[in-house]
Amino acid sequence: MTAAHPPPRPWLAAYGDDIPAGPPRPRHPSLAHLAGDVCARFGARTAFTCVMPNGMNGSLSFAALDAHADAFAAYLRHDCGLEPGDRVAVQLPNCLAYPVVALGVIKAGCVLVNTNPLYTRPEMVHQFTDAGVRVLVIVDMFADKLAEVIPQTGIERVVLAQVPAFFPPVPRAIVRLVQKVWLRTLPRVPDLPVPVTRLPAALARGRAHGADVRAWWRDLTPDTLALLQYTGGTTGVAKGAMLTHGNMLANMEQVLAMAQSHLRGETCVLTALPLYHIFAFTANFLSFFQIGARNILIPSPRPVGNLQRAMENYPITFITGVNTLFNALMNEEWFTDHPPQHLVAAIAGGTALHRAVAERWEEITQAPIAEGYGLTECSPVVSFNPLSAPKLGSIGVPVPGTDVQLVDDDDHPVAPGDPGELLVKAPQTMRGYWRRDDDTRDTMRGGWLHTGDVATMDADGYLTLVDRKKDLVIVSGFNVYPNEVEAALAKLDAVLEAAVVGIPDEKSGEAVRAYVVPNPDHKGDPLTADAVTAHCRERLSSYKVPRSVVIRDALPKSPIGKILRKDLKAEVAREFGTA
Repeated sequence: MTAAHPPPRPWLAAYGDDIPAGPPRPRHPSLAHLAGDVCARFGARTAFTCVMPNGMNGSLSFAALDAHADAFAAYLRHDCGLEPGDRVAVQLPNCLAYPVVALGVIKAGCVLVNTNPLYTRPEMVHQFTDAGVRVLVIVDMFADKLAEVIPQTGIERVVLAQVPAFFPPVPRAIVRLVQKVWLRTLPRVPDLPVPVTRLPAALARGRAHGADVRAWWRDLTPDTLALLQYTGGTTGVAKGAMLTHGNMLANMEQVLAMAQSHLRGETCVLTALPLYHIFAFTANFLSFFQIGARNILIPSPRPVGNLQRAMENYPITFITGVNTLFNALMNEEWFTDHPPQHLVAAIAGGTALHRAVAERWEEITQAPIAEGYGLTECSPVVSFNPLSAPKLGSIGVPVPGTDVQLVDDDDHPVAPGDPGELLVKAPQTMRGYWRRDDDTRDTMRGGWLHTGDVATMDADGYLTLVDRKKDLVIVSGFNVYPNEVEAALAKLDAVLEAAVVGIPDEKSGEAVRAYVVPNPDHKGDPLTADAVTAHCRERLSSYKVPRSVVIRDALPKSPIGKILRKDLKAEVAREFGTA
């Protein structure tokens, strides 16, 4: 069994004089207390700026953000009739509406359910139903999905937000005109069986109540549930990680402790990663928010040229991203000719940072790039490279207050330097999975969270990933779980059997490959790769759709008939020369 006592901590020496050896103490009992304090301290300073590809923009000060969040909290409690702990889904891209709504949900004492705006209808139905969502806030660009989704859920009210929300009138009108006429991305809002309110109207209703918003959050504690952040976890079944206020506050302080050596002067962070993703939510939103930084929001980082105006017009000091984003930027002439002059450091996560990318980045920008590691169940940061001494190829050292150990299949610690499954025990570790006690017990055995990732640790305490979760495919930093894709393939009548694995991809790090066996009893058109792709596009987000489809007469199986993905992964390794 797992050792009862904490393992040795060789990584403490890497902290030096800049990083505290013990867990940083959160300065507030809840995220709502944090928001109230930060907004009062920084007042008129600009908190968030949303920048469109053409440079048009809008901003919110800390004081304005606080007032809008209070109004939205009052709307949720008075007009929507929500109670403490009720779930509110927020399905927004990076825009000024996001921090307003997210903080409003938290100040109302409710639970935030972050949702990818690109989710398909079946994905939305699953998440909203599983979480028991009562109110949905969604960007109006995707309102056409609601006619099919809402009747299958318990959602009682919908709030529609715009990408240029809180922009000055003229830029907002121009952006809306471009969306409607040129891009044609503003569908008609369908008739729904529940009330639909535009965000400005919701805020106006909330303000009219004159409510004492503090009464709803002053009694929140570190143990209160703050987020349901959905993940496939270590088993591939979509489920909500229950993250408390204490989890989030602890991880935020840990991130700041690791970065504090480079937090000097005015801080301006570029947020191209989506805020609904736990990496950006904790690192970009909460951590930089606490220190009063200016946050530059990019609604869509694709194509990467969408970042150009933001980088040219604002003194960016920090950038967070995944390997593919950094690599794409360095293939842009505007970036390599004029790299950001104020850049202090770049933070990489979500997927492995390639050594060649890191070395070239530091050469072009003359600023360090540091890789970290995390998972949703840990809020998410587990380890990070000290900015003063990053080791390329490593995912860094455990953040302060985090114990890790590497174990074999029987949960016995492995010998120093040997690979083993990475286990975590820390204040940022989730309470468990929402309404899934069996999954919680399986993942958090013996008081340690079992990540399913295999790593090694060197003598200095730096971790290196050997392999990711057994079957997980990471596409541009997003987790794709083969079970979900295979379930979608099973709905295609022409498919008898299917297996999904990852293959190397220069642009996205990895891509999805589907191996399919035709159904001999199917009477329709023969099975083709195009048919498989088209079928998946109707049921899955674009990054989950197989980029490669291989049609086979049979798939490798165990003696009991289980399809052996490991054999297919071995074939891929030989094909791409990665064996």
